[in-house]
Amino acid sequence: MAASGEPGPAGGGPAANGAASYRPGYELVAEQILQLIAELKLRAGDRMPTENELAARLGTSRTVVREAIKILSAIGRVRAQKGRGLYVADDEGMLGSSRWSGFFLPTDLDHVYMLFEFRRVQEMTASRLAATRATPVELRSIEAAAETCRQGHLTGEVALFDRGDDDFHLGIAAASHNQFLLAAVREARRLQHQSSTIGLHGTVGGHAAEAIEEHAAIYEAIRDGDPEAAARAAAVHLDNTLEDYRREIQRRLFG
Repeated sequence: MAASGEPGPAGGGPAANGAASYRPGYELVAEQILQLIAELKLRAGDRMPTENELAARLGTSRTVVREAIKILSAIGRVRAQKGRGLYVADDEGMLGSSRWSGFFLPTDLDHVYMLFEFRRVQEMTASRLAATRATPVELRSIEAAAETCRQGHLTGEVALFDRGDDDFHLGIAAASHNQFLLAAVREARRLQHQSSTIGLHGTVGGHAAEAIEEHAAIYEAIRDGDPEAAARAAAVHLDNTLEDYRREIQRRLFG
């Protein structure tokens, strides 16, 4: 499970894969640390190997391991305690979120497919319920989130796009008036964010323009009180987003 000690292309040099397949070394090591946690069957709250031990085991430098740990800490997979070491994150959340994180590998395409399959079930149901339960205030919130997402796309502001996208999907889940469903949607999106951070560098994929129109279709069906149209529109959106993820992950990992 060796990794390059310095940032470099994944799976070959620039001549083999081109600039598009470049992945920094710390991203690769972050992914390998997640794989190691799974292989060692470490659970939430368990102590992990030290930075030096991880560097030796993965065949890389402590500096690269430290950068990888920063990523994993930021996305909630690892907890660093000063003077005590590294631990598998133990924030259970409402539905035991760390149990999901324990087996989810952000750049494993099979895991990404399963996550989107799960999201499809969640968000079709949330949209269907929102079409019958959304209050006027909730409808305005969903509409405003869709507009924020659109503005982020038009201006090229990734953070604005992402904020609008989160607010849109969570707004629909909130409008379902089912707290368990809202918690599940929030956790699934957190895991998706991990795939984006580690595998896609947080970029907006090629599906962004279509996503704006798909958001509009979902919102209009919810506004019009049409549960089945809302569910169908949500399914189309999730299917197209998955296809975008699949293409982008394959491009970045395999060139």
